Amino acid sequence: MNILFSRFRLLLAATVATLSWAAHAQLSIEITGAGATRFPVAIPLFENEGSLPRGITDVVRADLERSGLFSLVDMGLVTLPATAVPDLAGVRARGADAVLAGSLYPQADGRYDVRFRLFDTQKQTELGGLSLRMTPAQNRATAHRIADFVYEKLTGQPGYFATRIAYVVKSGPRYELQIADADGMNAQTALASREPIISPAWAPDGQRLAYVSFEAKKPVVYVHTLATGQRQVVANFKGSNSAPTWAPDGQRLAVVLTKDGQSQLYVLNADGSGLRRMATSPGIDTEPAWSPDGEWIYFSSDRGGSAQIYRIPASGGSAQRVTFEGNYNVTPRLSPDGRSLAFITRNNGRFQVAVMDLATRQTTILTDSSRDESPSFAPNGRMILYATESGGRGVLAAVSSDGRVKQRLSVQAADVREPSWGPLTR
Repeated sequence: MNILFSRFRLLLAATVATLSWAAHAQLSIEITGAGATRFPVAIPLFENEGSLPRGITDVVRADLERSGLFSLVDMGLVTLPATAVPDLAGVRARGADAVLAGSLYPQADGRYDVRFRLFDTQKQTELGGLSLRMTPAQNRATAHRIADFVYEKLTGQPGYFATRIAYVVKSGPRYELQIADADGMNAQTALASREPIISPAWAPDGQRLAYVSFEAKKPVVYVHTLATGQRQVVANFKGSNSAPTWAPDGQRLAVVLTKDGQSQLYVLNADGSGLRRMATSPGIDTEPAWSPDGEWIYFSSDRGGSAQIYRIPASGGSAQRVTFEGNYNVTPRLSPDGRSLAFITRNNGRFQVAVMDLATRQTTILTDSSRDESPSFAPNGRMILYATESGGRGVLAAVSSDGRVKQRLSVQAADVREPSWGPLTR
């Protein structure tokens, strides 16, 4: 397997079609590893939660437990209303260092006012609270926001549970670009085709996706507005058009084109105008990724004789080599703070996710699998989503940036690949 070129395989199929099966193809998540030390927290039922068709606190618990950073303390069927300070000493005696108290208040318009407060049982203090309005159908979205609140208060980092992920599901000859909640639920199909769909990339606003579709019998780059379904061709030059990635300003894309020969880096505006070639290389340059400050574009290249990662100023200039250990390092992806670089490295014949501290150049291999692809950071930098194989099928997996927390996400009887984690949205 040559990951450097795997995104440019030309596959034969038919035409774009609307498919019904994928609406039921939810990702299932299996936690395969957790942090050594986890924070014990209690999430009792919210007052009046039983009036909802579907609960809230079960989603909050699942989010926190899936992060690998928290252990859930069972409170039974106890409810702790948001209007009163709970018996913090009693909750502490059950083993919880923090507890969430909440209530739901039905409103005349059919919505609910959801109020909650988080308490530190050790210091006997309140850590904060919020009031949110929701319809019954917004129970999961509201629960993710509550879990994000708890996560941020207890870890000091923004949560990522209210974000979305994009990925491609293949079942037989069918390809679907799907969008789901970060926990794999609420999967929706953005594009269905009998031709391959690859390289989805989120715009910084979380409202648009760039991707490559082969529906025109060749790889073409599209920008897709999710709310309306409107699509625009932004790169359809002679040859291959591939590997789109957004600039942090959301106004430009870096792409890979073969219109002048081998795969080379170009930058263009999000409407397809203003094409500019970034560099001229005797080798293949591909898989661009912008740095969060917009100053650099990192990319994979074999210009030095082996597949390595380089970077070039976004304004133009000379490329600099970034990776030096090993003879195969590809698919660079920057952490949101710009301090770390995730990539795929070949290690004893296995393709694995690695992360490099850009200040010290220290590299750590995070996974123990052998066919990893497409790393993508969570918007808080804590987790890395990637594609791999299990039992002969493509699955998604996630690993924490320290390698301790591991998850596996799969769809029954289908291949899942090409993951991309969406941005934080407020």
